[in-house]
Amino acid sequence: MEKYLPLLQTTSLFAGLECDALHALLGEMNAVVRSYGRGEMLVTAGHSTRRVGVVLSGSIEAYHPAPGGSRIPITHMGPGGVFGDVLGGSSLASPVTVVAAAPCEVLLLPYEKLLQPGSDPARQQLLQNLVRTISDKYFLLSRRVDLLVLKSLRAKVCAYLLSEAELHHSLTFTIPYYRLQLADYLNCDRSALSRELSQMQREGLLDTYRSSFKLMDPEALKRMIQ
Repeated sequence: MEKYLPLLQTTSLFAGLECDALHALLGEMNAVVRSYGRGEMLVTAGHSTRRVGVVLSGSIEAYHPAPGGSRIPITHMGPGGVFGDVLGGSSLASPVTVVAAAPCEVLLLPYEKLLQPGSDPARQQLLQNLVRTISDKYFLLSRRVDLLVLKSLRAKVCAYLLSEAELHHSLTFTIPYYRLQLADYLNCDRSALSRELSQMQREGLLDTYRSSFKLMDPEALKRMIQ
């Protein structure tokens, strides 16, 4: 467990905690590390979950199963990503499935242990971090809704790419989706998405190769959302 402490200190859930205090908390909460092979399920839609997870290595993805066997991507997380913080606090069944997108190791915490009250500063910091982590995800969900209600495909593409540039603090970045996954995320047809990206590249608005993008004229992209 000790080798993961530096990574855990960078996560939203454990930010601000000293190594010794964090190590002690993990012991109190009966934290365990589990390994998953690619494609293995960590959370299954339709079933409840009472665990919070932190990705230690590899990556995971969450999606909403749709009629006909299709998937609506929700999020993709690498090392440091926190999941189950919203689901674990609910009495309802999970609406999403979480799977290992690549072989991964995950830290798992029982939700009831996470919420256990305490007077020590480390425990109070942990609870504050949990509330902040959940709140941030609601803001991200709001941004997703704002994106999906845009009428044109180009507006959706522009809004998504600009949000990724903001997230990466750079006009050059790699998104966690392939074309089909991105089309599902934007709720559009894959062929239409490919045509739109090709047209935008010809217009000099962006440069793209597979999942990598470079925004050539971000101001023009912003105008296309309005």
